[in-house]
Amino acid sequence: MPAWLANWFQRHQHPVSLTLHAVGVPMLLFAIGLGAWQMVQWRWNLWWRPVGLIAASYFLQWVGHVIEGNDMGEVVLIKKLLGKPYIAISPRYQTGGQGSGEQDR
Repeated sequence: MPAWLANWFQRHQHPVSLTLHAVGVPMLLFAIGLGAWQMVQWRWNLWWRPVGLIAASYFLQWVGHVIEGNDMGEVVLIKKLLGKPYIAISPRYQTGGQGSGEQDR
């Protein structure tokens, strides 16, 4: 298994979060494709369809991370860049009594 995928599964262990991501991530990819197709077809008046799907996708993923107890990947990246503390892996899933090392900045 590639390291990025193993890391992704480590960050998404709760079954509800995993299910919400299983719906939300493909929805996001579909929305990007739909938006690109609409631009090629010059259907600017239908902008709300991909935008609505992207918003719904991120909402589902956000709910998953609230349930999981960690920050979304984009939030982790922004907090890292700003030097702010973040939670990459939910404390309930950290092993050996040690933190992920990332949240204690």
